[in-house]
Amino acid sequence: MPKRKRPQVELYSYGIYSTWDRTSRDLPKLQEITTEIPVTPDIEFGYVLKIKGGKGEILEFEIIHPPFADSQGNPAPPFTGEVVINSNDWEFFLGDTVWEPYENKAGDWILITRLQGKEVARKKLRLYLA
Repeated sequence: MPKRKRPQVELYSYGIYSTWDRTSRDLPKLQEITTEIPVTPDIEFGYVLKIKGGKGEILEFEIIHPPFADSQGNPAPPFTGEVVINSNDWEFFLGDTVWEPYENKAGDWILITRLQGKEVARKKLRLYLA
């Protein structure tokens, strides 16, 4: 049986994006490539990966953020999740938007994506108070 090729992953873009409609199949549009993100209401930031040959694989993601409290007043853990790659030519957006209180969102946000247990993308974005 032939050995299956490892999916190809490209960190296609990163920075500031248009507002993302999470119910749409369309990804947000890149507005500016940057690692410096001003903390302003509803700004969308993150990165887009292009993945070839990964249909059926599980993509795991993690967003490590500055310390802030969750709705119960406890330190919020990193955001984590997973998605199934649904085609052999697929794009994935990993990111977030800022929300009130804005002051505690400033700092380093580290976005990490793993495929088949191996890290395939990592980007540190610095959010600063504008």
